[in-house]
Amino acid sequence: MASYKEIVTKAIVGKGKKYFKNSYTAEAENEPTTVLGCWVINHKFKGYKSGDKIGVDGSFDINIWYSYDGDSKTTVINKKIEYNDLFNVKIRDNADLTGDTDIIVRSLKQPSCLSVKADGNIISFDIEKELGVEIVGETKMKIAVEDDEEPWDEIVDDEKLENTMNEIDKEVNENYLDKRS
Repeated sequence: MASYKEIVTKAIVGKGKKYFKNSYTAEAENEPTTVLGCWVINHKFKGYKSGDKIGVDGSFDINIWYSYDGDSKTTVINKKIEYNDLFNVKIRDNADLTGDTDIIVRSLKQPSCLSVKADGNIISFDIEKELGVEIVGETKMKIAVEDDEEPWDEIVDDEKLENTMNEIDKEVNENYLDKRS
């Protein structure tokens, strides 16, 4: 008959993901003729608990390459974008968030530029990203405990096994085909 015990352990007690699409602007020194490219690099982030929500502070660098002066010259705008996003992560039953909790943030989709347009000296661009959050905290689990001990396997002695194999070899008639005729 099985009995049950409660175990307190650390486990993922909340998990969620969120898609973001944000618009930003940057000012160019020269009026762009053509926007040639937009790259997002150096994405960094860190999660924290903020009341009943999870916050993520992060940043990334944006590089916009454009031509100016009738497409005869090019330059790059470098800009650091900082963000603060909040998540409502549903907590699973039996989770205790009053103690030590860990917030794990993953970038499920790295920030990338969807579109970029120039209007005079102002360049506007849309960035998309997707972040996943896991909350690791203490939780209780019930497990079944078997009262009966499993039986022991019989270990065969090597000498005994060799004697048995020798007896089988003695009883085998290698000329059994000759006696049929």
